[in-house]
Amino acid sequence: MEVDEHYTRRYPHSVVWTPIPFISWLFPFIGHMGITTSTGVIRDFSGSFYVAEDDMAFGSPTKYWQLDIRTVIGGSKAWDKAVNEASIEYFNRMHNLLCDNCHSHVGMALSLMNYSKSKNWNMVKLALYTFIFGKYVSCNAWLKTWCPFIIFVFVCFGLYSYGKYF
Repeated sequence: MEVDEHYTRRYPHSVVWTPIPFISWLFPFIGHMGITTSTGVIRDFSGSFYVAEDDMAFGSPTKYWQLDIRTVIGGSKAWDKAVNEASIEYFNRMHNLLCDNCHSHVGMALSLMNYSKSKNWNMVKLALYTFIFGKYVSCNAWLKTWCPFIIFVFVCFGLYSYGKYF
C-alpha cells in the first residue's frame, strides 16, 4: 500500500471499517464496515434503501483489510461487478442493526465474487477477520478506536476501587 493512499483514503480491493460512537466505545470490535472498488471508492450500506459512495456513515475509515485480488476469478472486473450487484441489492433493503446491515452488504459482495473460494461470508466472519487482519490507517485512527474504551475501563475500575474502599 502506497503511503499516499493513506492521505487520499483510497484502499482498493479492501474492506474498510470505522468505529460507531457509543457502541464501539464499549465494544471496540463492533463498528461500521464498507467495501471498496478496484479504484478504492468506498461503498457502504448506511441505512435503509441507501448505499453510500465515498461517504461512510460514521466517518472516514480507521482500519482497512487489504484483500488479495488474485483469489477472485475474473480479477478487478469481477470484483467491481460483485460490489455493484451487492450495492444494487441493498438499495432495496431495510437496514436492521442485528441481521441485515453493513456487514451483510460486504458479505454479499464477497460471496458474489466467490472471494477466496467462499460463498459463505457473514457478519461474524467479517468482523473477526477485520479485527484480526485489519490495519489501522494511522496512529490517530488507533486512538479514535481504542481511547474511549480505555477511558471507560479506567473509569469503571476507578469507581469499583473507590466504592470498595469507601
